[in-house]
Amino acid sequence: MKKNDVIVIGELNIDFILNHISALPQLGKEILSREMTLTLGSSSAIFASNLSVLGANVAFTGKLGKDAFGDFICDTLTAKGIDTSGIIRQADLHTGATVVLNYGEDRAMITHPGAMESLSAADINWTQAEQARHLHISSCFIQPALCKDLPMIFQRARQMGLTTSFDPQWDPGEKWDIRLPDILPHVDVFLPNEKELLHITRCNDITEALAQLSGCCHTIAVKQGNKGSTCFSQGRSVSLPAFLNTAVVDAIGAGDSFNAGFIYQFISKQPPETCQRFGNMIAALSTTAAGGTAAFSDRQEVFSILKERYRYEDDQPER
Repeated sequence: MKKNDVIVIGELNIDFILNHISALPQLGKEILSREMTLTLGSSSAIFASNLSVLGANVAFTGKLGKDAFGDFICDTLTAKGIDTSGIIRQADLHTGATVVLNYGEDRAMITHPGAMESLSAADINWTQAEQARHLHISSCFIQPALCKDLPMIFQRARQMGLTTSFDPQWDPGEKWDIRLPDILPHVDVFLPNEKELLHITRCNDITEALAQLSGCCHTIAVKQGNKGSTCFSQGRSVSLPAFLNTAVVDAIGAGDSFNAGFIYQFISKQPPETCQRFGNMIAALSTTAAGGTAAFSDRQEVFSILKERYRYEDDQPER
């Protein structure tokens, strides 16, 4: 028996979320936000937090400063039941932070990367990693020290018997300089959104992009916002519509929540379409509260809401 279902290696930051703005700001001008939230940020942490609430045992490896934001992140992850013993705290580093401006169902973000930029393969506790069944990595472009060793990390995890997943996230420099042919052969589930996929592959449409990567990765699940998702696996492509909400608070973390739903089913050996549909469902639930984690308080409440709104019947035991 493995101690953890999933180990997450990735970035950590807090989010300052500004909601209810009438437009995006312009240089030299000032606008008002009618709502502000301070919450757990980062793709990796939102994924880990929501996956833990769904019922998986999750451990985290990352880097933080020895500051108030770092304390907030560690306390929040611990409260969600996540093993934070793999998180490194350094006094000479600052914890990362993102300012999020929500405008309709889209957003603009400014990130101070801080400690996350220095996380590298040398910081991974492989003894802890070996006690997990699955490894997930996200946001490679804002973690340059980690990014250069991704092929080795995924390959070593596979050799240790772990399955793997990878979400590249957006490249702030928009160079999209990443060697997917070196990485994806060691990845079981690739989880980009549509825009990221097209930029990385330099393709004009999703069909062309999936065809380009079809021989590299077992399963590719592409997030498409309110259009739903497309999943390519074993030579078959399936598109499923989104579960739309009448009142969307914000879409922060919806993609990370999709990842959590997909991997929750994947580690239970469910077929790709089941993973994809559940991912769409969890993404929709995420948009009903501010930030990426507020809609996920405890497992019983989450699955009660899924049953009431989407007629989902949970048949998996809590781990």
